[in-house]
Amino acid sequence: MTYLEIVNKVLIRLRENEVTSVQESPYSKLIGEFVNIVKREVEDTYNWASLRNTIIIPTVASTITYSLTGSGVRSRVDQVANISSGSKHELTYIPSNTLADWNLVETLQTGEPYYFNLRSVDSNGDAIVAIYPTPDAVYEKILRLYTTQVDLEIDADTITIPYQVVVEGALARAISERGDDGGYTEQEGRYNRILSDYIAIDAGNHPETTVWYAQ
Repeated sequence: MTYLEIVNKVLIRLRENEVTSVQESPYSKLIGEFVNIVKREVEDTYNWASLRNTIIIPTVASTITYSLTGSGVRSRVDQVANISSGSKHELTYIPSNTLADWNLVETLQTGEPYYFNLRSVDSNGDAIVAIYPTPDAVYEKILRLYTTQVDLEIDADTITIPYQVVVEGALARAISERGDDGGYTEQEGRYNRILSDYIAIDAGNHPETTVWYAQ
């Protein structure tokens, strides 16, 4: 579903004329802004299967931090693993203060990394991951994460998450903007029910996202 199609679905529900571009009028621009606000909200609500992404990073000797290019500030890491030949294992998350203690207080350790921590973001807005011990060679690390989509901008941009949920949420915000408190309450309830339904569908299709396995 394209950005323009979503905006027009909201306009139809509002009994407004459809547009040929999201930028066609001040009101269509406003609806477009609501669409992006709800898109971000829905993305942050749940680990949607459609947002799964994989990044492979070859380590560099003596380098402990790596930018996850394209991840964005709102990404969520699901798993970090070593996939180097002959040494395949999952890395364990450690808190920032523990990593700081190990690097600053303890004797510096080098070798194959077995731990990771998420730092802040780089100048491009991408997440930074730190690993420990400090690599002494090249090790291939695979990161599985949920990467949110950038805001929709041009008419032909397509949405990754279920568009039906975004339509309902954008409609609720449009009704609220018009000052219809009663209509907003009803539509917001509908939005939340549909969001819950689609989360249940996604979770049912991908139970590994909600089921914990003992190891």
